[in-house]
Amino acid sequence: MLFNTLRYAEFFAAVFVGSWALVRYAGAWPRLVFLLLVSYGFYAAWDWRYLPLIFASSTVDFLLARAIAREERPRARRAMLIATVALNLGFLGFFKYWNFAIENAAALRALLTGEPASVGHAFRVLLPPVGISFFTFESMSYVVDVYRGELPPHKSYLRYLLFVAFFPHLVAGPIVRPRDLLPQFERAPSLTLEEGGEGLFLVAIGLVKKVVLSDQLALNLVDRVFERPENYSALEVLAGVYGYAAQIYCDFSGYTDIAIGSALLLGVRFPKNFDAPYKAHNLADFWRRWHISLSTWLRDYLYIPLGGNRGSELATYRNLMITMLLGGLWHGASWNFVFWGFLHGLGLAVTRAFQRAVQRRRPVGEGERGGEAAGSPFVRFPIRALCVLLTFHYVCFAWIFFRVPTFSQAVLILRQIGTLTTFHPNLPPVLVALLGVALLSHYVPERLYERARGAFIAAPAPVQGALLFLVAIGLHEAASAAAVPFVYFQF
Repeated sequence: MLFNTLRYAEFFAAVFVGSWALVRYAGAWPRLVFLLLVSYGFYAAWDWRYLPLIFASSTVDFLLARAIAREERPRARRAMLIATVALNLGFLGFFKYWNFAIENAAALRALLTGEPASVGHAFRVLLPPVGISFFTFESMSYVVDVYRGELPPHKSYLRYLLFVAFFPHLVAGPIVRPRDLLPQFERAPSLTLEEGGEGLFLVAIGLVKKVVLSDQLALNLVDRVFERPENYSALEVLAGVYGYAAQIYCDFSGYTDIAIGSALLLGVRFPKNFDAPYKAHNLADFWRRWHISLSTWLRDYLYIPLGGNRGSELATYRNLMITMLLGGLWHGASWNFVFWGFLHGLGLAVTRAFQRAVQRRRPVGEGERGGEAAGSPFVRFPIRALCVLLTFHYVCFAWIFFRVPTFSQAVLILRQIGTLTTFHPNLPPVLVALLGVALLSHYVPERLYERARGAFIAAPAPVQGALLFLVAIGLHEAASAAAVPFVYFQF
């Protein structure tokens, strides 16, 4: 049930009416039961066979967290924590990485023995559960927080099940922390006119990003270039790489906008997940802006437990690399994703080394006083613009390996860019304009976006309705014959 389909609109309209009708006539508790049932129904619409998995995983984590909170012996607490981590990662590893593991084992065996590499269909997992990477991380983080003493064990089994299964974030995030969502299910639900307007605004913006920008760039540029790069000039292939950077941002941030807007219309607020990532001036800044819920999860539950930056510089670089390699593998069972993670780990390490070198060479007190040249906007702006440009192109270079199915395809794309040919019959002005809007929107001042959102929220209901109707017409004209799945649904 894709967010960019009429089926989801009908589903959400029914949930919206039913949810608030229950609040008014029956109370908050029946509403929670209703939201849990429709969330399970939403998940079953993808593949009902995996519904017991999400229920069982949630139940075990809920019970283990309560047992950990009751237990006073450190060794027993640690054993139960290891059990929940092993269980969650075991589910994730089997369903998402089993095929990858046996294929690589077969390839290694073939290399050692000279026999053909083959894996029987009986040994494969056919389709991994949708969203397993997201709900596994959410449920596991709850148990870890209880173990650390950062969160008391939740008393309500129903609310915990809903925390994991709540449909707006279930299949592709954002990865919502228990401390952010569980307290909202405990409060009396409410929806103000301002929150309703904001929710509608976010859903509309998300659909425009997805259907008008992301899908059109994918269908008319990105998919064609990445499938047969040898058929295009260097300029067109480079535009295809830029196009993928714009596509994946508009696709995933568009999904997030729809998810946040949908939740807000149901009286629940999710945290921000994107903050103009291509405006970043280095890779560390990029990861503070891109998929914020994942980057902070990796920081809090992987990088810091590994030691973070508390040890030697070498240990810090090791921790960065391990975190990003596993972050790449989280995205998919492919060496391309691992290499993408390696590129980001390497970039983060180089960024940190450069920053540390600059700090060591800076005279004592210079950071407090600030020199005239360093403080001059005529110096700061070009340097910062250059840093943004270099960061963006490094991210685009890494996106190539994220997008392609094989390394040979990535080499072909890079080789084609190296030809430096500039003819561009496949870049009509409309397509260039879409690409420009998708990328340059990062640099629109935040206050203009806030003014547009505020104006929509403050507008009378008929005006809001008219604007949404115009958006619906535009979406209908831009939509392809079949709804294009969101990129992050595969993760």
